Amino acid sequence: MYAIVKTGGKQYRVEKGQTLLVERLPDGEGATVALEPVLFRSDETVFEPAALARVSVQAKVLAHERGTKLRVFKFKPKRGYRRRTGHRQELTRLEVTDIKLGAGRQRRSAQPEGAAQPGGAAKAEGVAKAEGAAKAEGAAKAAGAAKSKAATKGGATKPRTPAKPKSQVDKPKGAGGRSAPRRPASKTSKEDGDGA
Repeated sequence: MYAIVKTGGKQYRVEKGQTLLVERLPDGEGATVALEPVLFRSDETVFEPAALARVSVQAKVLAHERGTKLRVFKFKPKRGYRRRTGHRQELTRLEVTDIKLGAGRQRRSAQPEGAAQPGGAAKAEGVAKAEGAAKAEGAAKAAGAAKSKAATKGGATKPRTPAKPKSQVDKPKGAGGRSAPRRPASKTSKEDGDGA
């Protein structure tokens, strides 16, 4: 009998009594953690989400450790760029204590929200009042927007200035050539024909 569990973004094949290193978990040493099963294999194979809700995988936190040091070296040739750093991953060592297919796990959201707490009806009523107030406020904003549109169409705003014809549009400096007038080329001795 084994299970495949998911923790820390990775999947592990586990059996009862096995120890494994996983990404760091926030639980302290000696605590019991429940791992999320992805597949359970015994006499039958279970991998549907509805059936996996009945599978329980428990593990005990043995220790928090750090992985081996990884050397990171960055180098760019011909630029004098060299960087050397290291990294040690934070890990947790677990021992799988129990894998079983049971009657099912307790779900927190099994009861409706209003029935779970005393005074739930009053809470639901308060929510309904708040939603009604929000709808009324939205309707008032929409009416105000319609009024402002009508006022602008009535001519209450500043009239637009007509666009200039293309011939009168301001041209940027230097349009169609250089900004400074061209000077004639200076004469050289070869062009003069002096023979000197």
